Amino acid sequence: MTEPVFPEGILSLERSADVPLSEQIYRGFRDAVRTGLLRSGTRLPSTRRLAASLNVGRNTVNTAYDLLQAEGVITVRTGAAPRITEGLVLEGVQAQCKVEASGLKLSQRGRTLSANLRGEGWAYRQGGLQPGAPALDLFPYEEWARSLRRAARLERSADLHYQNFAGLEVLKRQIARHLAAERGVRADPHRILVTSSTQASLTMLSQVLTDPGDDVWLEEPGYLGARTAFSGAGLTIRPLPTDGEGADASKMAHLDQPPKLIYVTPSHHYPLGARMPLARRLMLLDVARTCGAVILEDDYDSEFLFEGRPVAALHGLADEGQVVYMGTFAKSLLPGLRIAYCVVPEVLVAPLTQTMRNIGCSANVQAQAALAHFMDCGAYQKHLKQIRPVYLERGTMLAGALRQRLGNRVEVAPLTGNVQLTVMFREPVNDIALAVAMQDRGFAVSPLSNCYLAEGGRPGLIVGFAGANARQIEEGVDTLAGLLGTGHAH
Repeated sequence: MTEPVFPEGILSLERSADVPLSEQIYRGFRDAVRTGLLRSGTRLPSTRRLAASLNVGRNTVNTAYDLLQAEGVITVRTGAAPRITEGLVLEGVQAQCKVEASGLKLSQRGRTLSANLRGEGWAYRQGGLQPGAPALDLFPYEEWARSLRRAARLERSADLHYQNFAGLEVLKRQIARHLAAERGVRADPHRILVTSSTQASLTMLSQVLTDPGDDVWLEEPGYLGARTAFSGAGLTIRPLPTDGEGADASKMAHLDQPPKLIYVTPSHHYPLGARMPLARRLMLLDVARTCGAVILEDDYDSEFLFEGRPVAALHGLADEGQVVYMGTFAKSLLPGLRIAYCVVPEVLVAPLTQTMRNIGCSANVQAQAALAHFMDCGAYQKHLKQIRPVYLERGTMLAGALRQRLGNRVEVAPLTGNVQLTVMFREPVNDIALAVAMQDRGFAVSPLSNCYLAEGGRPGLIVGFAGANARQIEEGVDTLAGLLGTGHAH
């Protein structure tokens, strides 16, 4: 079989650049996949052939191919030519060339909705120390399988027809009990809407509660999923300053235009980890009441609060209609379960239920039925009881290893909860380049600076620990220390 001819213009090497040639080759291939120049299944030249065509050493190409294989971009099999992985779709792919070739053009809304606002260097593929990733090794697969098998009996149930767009009643009752016991949130089940994700909840709420051009306050730094939802709704996003006590609404008094929405993560700020004290929560509620804004309270990791007594949710302190409370099962169970929820004011139940039918953001009915049984039989609480101390142990291990290896070169955010922590650098570091270098070595960390609305945000890394064992934590910290020691990210 003849070697594939490599298209001109795919790779352009700058031999005088500080970036190693192997990394330039790796980035060139990855960018070519993202832009559609190389499609899944495409055969690539052998390392010998590519090295000869680029006039580089074969080991240089081997290194680049190894990085691409580790990230899943290419597939290498003995005796066969390397290929772009079949079915590969990298998040953030720009399909503009395909659209233009077909004579179609994206609308302004389409360009906004399809934009990759998470930015360069954000970890999309699975790897060690991945933020937001729960411990798959601790998931109760057998108990969950039993709940799924039981849910399969719904095949003869009316619940499988065109109804229950806002969620199964049996699951909403379980969620209401859970919130009352764990978070002090009192909610009638019919005010709970079950969605496919927090992202879906944010997208729906921003579309229904605002008009294009309205202002929304978003924590700075803040959750990129919220930024994506607000941008898609055409909102004007204003940075809400944060400090060691979370979002500080008093810093927004200089703005003339009141917001329609205020998005906050008061129980455990994302991504820095601060917990908003009661006094500041009350101040935030007062500011929102004065300007007539609805607060979107994202309690994304409420099951994992490691120190101190849980502070009451904003929802429980607010006036009726002032706060929409959001939660998810992605951190406590599995992201792939695709079940989240929001507790909405009574007046919004009917319009939002109809909206869910109109835009199709409902969650799978059988998965909902399985989760309801999983919670009702006590398996969910048993699982939480098992993983909480393990997550605390792993998080403590990661924080300790970072401080021991890197000392005063880094500041590690307090470990108050969650499944990840943030490492901030006390020296100039290109955290995007550093994150990419870590990803190249199998560690799916993400850059902190991407979470700021403006350029020049504080450099750091968001590092997951829940799904990491002691060996992965040690290797990840060693890799990070090695990269910083070689000046790779400066």
